Amino acid sequence: MNETVADLQWHDVGEPDDFPDGAVWPVVAAGMPIAVFRAGEALHALHDLCTHGAAKLSDGYVENGCVECPLHQGLFDIATGQPCGGPVTQAVRSFPIRVVTRDGAGRVEVGIG
Repeated sequence: MNETVADLQWHDVGEPDDFPDGAVWPVVAAGMPIAVFRAGEALHALHDLCTHGAAKLSDGYVENGCVECPLHQGLFDIATGQPCGGPVTQAVRSFPIRVVTRDGAGRVEVGIG
């Protein structure tokens, strides 16, 4: 990811409670499929498409900080998008994510540049 925070457009994808701990949820931001993950208090966002087999990562299984692609069981780090295990060798794009307060409520936003 080469963009800076100033280059990003932030897209609302829901409330913090929409994303339970240990799960992955598909959302769309700027027309792009995004997989949102929660690990404890941390939220992470990856492009919702495996770089190996074009499967949706949001259909995958999350364990030990990695998501398993449902097609060929390749693993990606949910925080960085880097491969955790084969057969994947190319990282999936990661996106910055933040929680902002608007009108007294928390909102989750994904930054896309």
